[in-house]
Amino acid sequence: MHMVRSGSALVVIFLACLFAAGQDSASSPQPSALDNKTTPMPPPSAAPAPTEGMPSAALSLNDVIDRVVQREHYFMAQMRHMHPMVETYLQDLKNDPNGNASPVKDQYFLGRLDMSDGLEDVSFVGQPGFGHRMVSKLTGVYSLHYLPMGFAQMVVLDSDFQKRYYKFNFVRREFLGEVRCLVIDVQPREGEKTARFLGRIWVEDQDYNIVRFNGTYYPAPKINFFFHFESWRLNMRPGTWLPAYVYTEESNLKTGLSKTLHFKAQTRLWGYDLKGLSKNEEFTQILVDAPQSVRDQSDAAADPSPVVAQRMWEKQAEDNAVERLQKIGLLAPPGEVDKILATVVNNLLVTNNIDLQSDYHCRILLTSPLESFTIGHTIVISRGLLDVLPDEASLAMVMAHELSHIVLGHHFDTKLAFNDKLFFPDEESFQRLDFKRTTADEEAADTKALELLKNSPYKDKLGTAGLFLKALEQHAPDLPKLIRPHLGNSLAGGKSMRMSTLLASAPALDEKRLDQIAALPLGGRIKVDPWTDQVELSKSKAVPLTSAREKMEFEITPFFLYLTRVTTGGTEKMALTTTTPAAETTPK
Repeated sequence: MHMVRSGSALVVIFLACLFAAGQDSASSPQPSALDNKTTPMPPPSAAPAPTEGMPSAALSLNDVIDRVVQREHYFMAQMRHMHPMVETYLQDLKNDPNGNASPVKDQYFLGRLDMSDGLEDVSFVGQPGFGHRMVSKLTGVYSLHYLPMGFAQMVVLDSDFQKRYYKFNFVRREFLGEVRCLVIDVQPREGEKTARFLGRIWVEDQDYNIVRFNGTYYPAPKINFFFHFESWRLNMRPGTWLPAYVYTEESNLKTGLSKTLHFKAQTRLWGYDLKGLSKNEEFTQILVDAPQSVRDQSDAAADPSPVVAQRMWEKQAEDNAVERLQKIGLLAPPGEVDKILATVVNNLLVTNNIDLQSDYHCRILLTSPLESFTIGHTIVISRGLLDVLPDEASLAMVMAHELSHIVLGHHFDTKLAFNDKLFFPDEESFQRLDFKRTTADEEAADTKALELLKNSPYKDKLGTAGLFLKALEQHAPDLPKLIRPHLGNSLAGGKSMRMSTLLASAPALDEKRLDQIAALPLGGRIKVDPWTDQVELSKSKAVPLTSAREKMEFEITPFFLYLTRVTTGGTEKMALTTTTPAAETTPK
């Protein structure tokens, strides 16, 4: 983790106490059991062999490390041209008398990563500490602060990864999904004074890119320390592996002054190909017809009526706002999940005999905080909220509330119909764009939503929706950053709770009942393609719970990814392609 000295110009996020303890001596490097000069690579195999050593082959570990170093330098060069969105959500934990940890406080960071000249992050949510150029070498941290750039740093193994700085020990071969990897333990050499990575790396065995690394940085200065983390990269283009997920956790980290650090955090990156979402290139594809052949293809043969003109003006403002959010990287492009949401909305409309007289759309906000809002006739729901909703009836509750704003014709500020209103830096999006409703509009939408739900297919299943609201109400004081919206209204703001009438009809919360699922953990339902920003439903299979602790309502969990390769053509998975031993040990 990249932390910065308190005396530097970087302003930290929040203050808890001063660090005074160094890292435990147990983290010091151990001698490698394998000399990296002559040990050969393992031969090809159709399955991982966890216990076998390094058999003889044409390619030695020394050769492999040379290629890994080369690919890591290429990775750093690639990242200097990338500017992905980076989001970190952190939960401080506290153990109950039974030793079970639960969140008691949270923090949220959102920005855009810039590695063109070292690490830099521009904040979208106004945290001090963003927007400052980071030093290229790892340092410690003198105060108990969570630095946004500290978590973003964990996408980099070592900004100057060189073989001479490390000892390498081959462990085994292992499949991560469909990608066969070489597992290698990495330790800084004795006497190394610069903080460097200490842990384990997974290297895919075709181009020798690092696809996963797990550990910390070492050595830490006497009064500072680094956090433990696990970083994952995805194959987003042929031969290109880029950071997508980082999980960080500390369970008993002594910070001095009788303080112990206990937290877990998820960092996500997306928006690598925002230029691909732009429509600028479409200009080159326009076919210019002869003037005499150009005709208006619209159904209207004359100017629209005043009512239609007003609708068109509102639609223009809506389209401008939606397009801007997508280009920034906050809104996912239209996709299959939108259609699932639209089906729920359609169920509500049909069973209530409502004709909106115009199209409606559903879109997904790519951030974790729980929020939903409308932009004209577009209903927006965040990825985080979709993750934690337990079932379709709970989703219908959220969609019914937003649909009610549309049905009731609540005011939509059309200032965004003027394009110059959208000429602002991306990092000012949350300050310039505001889709919050008045208290009166929110209350009216609640009343209308209840009416829609009572006539819908979900009328007999609203008990789980009420349970979700109860769980949200219970956890809201401890998770204010997760509950806080950035563009719309809060689900649970202060003493008010959206759709609070459903609370009365819901059964009592019983944390010990394994069959009562009031809310899900974060990250369990929606999967985001970090390159295209497209979203899809997770294919993870549900498993029966073995204890109440596994409910983990609204909680952060580790990442474990099923890796695949992107191919240049055909449907064949490169990771599953069988080759001869000679071909597999041939330098790439």
